[in-house]
Amino acid sequence: MLPDCLSAEGELRCRRLLAGAARLRARPASAAVLVPLCSVRGVPALLYTLRSSRLTGRHKGDVSFPGGKCDPADQDVVHTALRETQEELGLAVPEEHVWGLLRPVYDPQKATVVPVLAGVGPLDPQSLRPNSEEVDEVFALPLAHLLQTQNQGYTHFCQRGHFRYTLPVFLHGPHRVWGLTAVITEFALQLLAPGTYQPRLAGLSYPGTEGLAHPQQPLVSPCQASSTSGLNKGL
Repeated sequence: MLPDCLSAEGELRCRRLLAGAARLRARPASAAVLVPLCSVRGVPALLYTLRSSRLTGRHKGDVSFPGGKCDPADQDVVHTALRETQEELGLAVPEEHVWGLLRPVYDPQKATVVPVLAGVGPLDPQSLRPNSEEVDEVFALPLAHLLQTQNQGYTHFCQRGHFRYTLPVFLHGPHRVWGLTAVITEFALQLLAPGTYQPRLAGLSYPGTEGLAHPQQPLVSPCQASSTSGLNKGL
């Protein structure tokens, strides 16, 4: 059963669990993203963006959370996430709505990305006016959708016919959620729905987080056909 993570008790539980990560606010980071927990027609959901196809770089057209690079003028990673969210979506999130920081993740260039979880309240994604230079689309995925096992899978990242690492993927929404955005989604689900969300990759490691294997440590098995709901992606 999906816990009532939008209740005052659910918020307090999450804030308490994240309190120990407050020290991460002052640590240097390359980027920060906001993980917006919202209510869409009364249904708990996470808010995502589809990056503009007009952007440069390898991640154009990918699903992401709102966020971006830290600016020297930002006080810390929370201010980076809030500033970028307002710039991308026109959505002003008060700092007191921030619940805390999830575990940092690292991109292939070893840049630190800090996820910032915030409750943004009732929201209609269609009412937002995103910056068309950065965002093609805004959409929400209900937590109930993300928690259904038929919507969960994984992606094998391969190089020269061998596994490098495996990441979760969330399927059957408007767009596929994969890469670091899927890892951050998994962290959020583990916090918001303890005992309900069971990682599909419990026996495998994700790169770039504490206790997780780094992608430069290749697994020895060659890439085979994808497993259930998963994909192979060559590097």
